Amino acid sequence: MQTKNFLFLILLFGVLCSANTDYSIKIAKVKYKGGGDWYANKTALPNLATFCNTNIKTNISPTDVFVDISSPEIFNFPWLYLTGHGNILFSDAEASNLRKYLMSGGFLHIDDNYGLKPFVVPQMKKVFPELDFIELPFSHPIYNQQFKFANGLPKIHEHDGKPAQGFGLLLEGKLICFFTYECDLGNGWEDQSVYNNPEEKRQQAFKMGANIIEYAFNR
Repeated sequence: MQTKNFLFLILLFGVLCSANTDYSIKIAKVKYKGGGDWYANKTALPNLATFCNTNIKTNISPTDVFVDISSPEIFNFPWLYLTGHGNILFSDAEASNLRKYLMSGGFLHIDDNYGLKPFVVPQMKKVFPELDFIELPFSHPIYNQQFKFANGLPKIHEHDGKPAQGFGLLLEGKLICFFTYECDLGNGWEDQSVYNNPEEKRQQAFKMGANIIEYAFNR
């Protein structure tokens, strides 16, 4: 294991084991160029953090933080969330920065808010030209953390009526990027008043989100 990667995991383990309540773990939404609404789902991450802190005993700050994909600050966050509906564009420098982040132990969750797939897949090819998204089997650990999803991702919003699918980029067998498609977990994490999702759907979304966080933190 690379020294940088090892130090990252040791630091994260120490934070997770802390019993304090100062929310020293932070997660962030990715700001990107291209015109897509990277800022969507404003209440999603605060609500997900609160759910995880209560149910899987994390210590995540319940704030809506964003970080520019080009910034070295992305290395301050063990988990990044990228969402939106439309266009997305990575420069060569941004793709290189994201590649270094993911190779150093960071984790990226891409959540298609509807219409993101045609744009984000080729952009992630800039980040890892040697990797392709593959659909993860339902037996994958990400579906089998504290909460069990025997049939894979829950379907939160209808979109095109297609089944929800979870795709991943695997580097040396390790999942470094999880892409949730036709699912819309982020909308399920929003305040109930935003989309009026049934509470059962919201709970499914939160539980799957907690699994993603748990998997990313404990790889």
